[in-house]
Amino acid sequence: MPLTANDVDRFEASRHRLEAIAYRLLGSAGEAEDAVQETFLRWHAADVDRIEVPEAWLTKVLTNLCLNQLTSARARRETYVGAWLPEPLLAGDPMLGPADTAEQRETVSYAVLTLMERLSPNERAVYVLREAFDYPHREIAEILDITEAASQQIFHRAKKHVADGKARTEIDEAAARRIVEEFLAAATSGQTEPLVRLLTADAISIGDGGGKVPARAKAFEGALAVAKFLWGLFKPAEAKRAIVGGTPEVYAWTANGDPAVVAVVGGRVVGVMCLEVTAEGIAAFRNQVNPDKLERATERFKASDHGEPLFKAF
Repeated sequence: MPLTANDVDRFEASRHRLEAIAYRLLGSAGEAEDAVQETFLRWHAADVDRIEVPEAWLTKVLTNLCLNQLTSARARRETYVGAWLPEPLLAGDPMLGPADTAEQRETVSYAVLTLMERLSPNERAVYVLREAFDYPHREIAEILDITEAASQQIFHRAKKHVADGKARTEIDEAAARRIVEEFLAAATSGQTEPLVRLLTADAISIGDGGGKVPARAKAFEGALAVAKFLWGLFKPAEAKRAIVGGTPEVYAWTANGDPAVVAVVGGRVVGVMCLEVTAEGIAAFRNQVNPDKLERATERFKASDHGEPLFKAF
């Protein structure tokens, strides 16, 4: 039986929540959209009049689709060229989902999304549903077909795996912009010392080019090594302009709630550098330059009042 307009409206009322769950589970906006669309097809094929709690039914279907996707994604990432990093989402993107609590903001931070790659699919699902969406363990157990006790155990194990010993600092947009501006001033000063002072001693920098854009697969480690790399990254060079198709305009932004440097050429986002900030300084730079993972960021950039760039790089 075809869906009624009311049936479609009931699904659409859950779309943003489903996309936010799928993005946290998969780390990819494109894959999240595909999972939500497949969930809609399952909804379309179901006898919806017999579904007592549509939200619970949709969440269960979506989560299990994402679990299957995660299993196959792990195999694909074994052959991925270079380091794999999540797809960044710029401020205001509805796929970022709920951000009312520190826990919700934490689960979508770029650092935590990267750390969640350590988790098994079930650990990731329990962690996301509980920490970001406040599902009770009873409902998580029903979604994943496990016991409530198992859900609690998995959650505690997942939280332990995600914790990496660094306390991420909560930063508002104004503070994020100041941090990015200070960082860029140091990175373009022609000296490494100002940069070193901004970094933690064990700072890292890593990039994801997906084999399509040159990126350092093995992380630079230590404040001095990272500072030298970043100084070189912002040093003008014709070869860099050739790679990205022009001279990038550089903006201060937030991505996944973190301070970010966004590089744009001709209205197209060509790079998003997410800064992980702790009380001790900047602990990590995670640089997404794979064009396949920047399409949504480009859409968000074009739809935003992005103002004037801080400067032109390269």
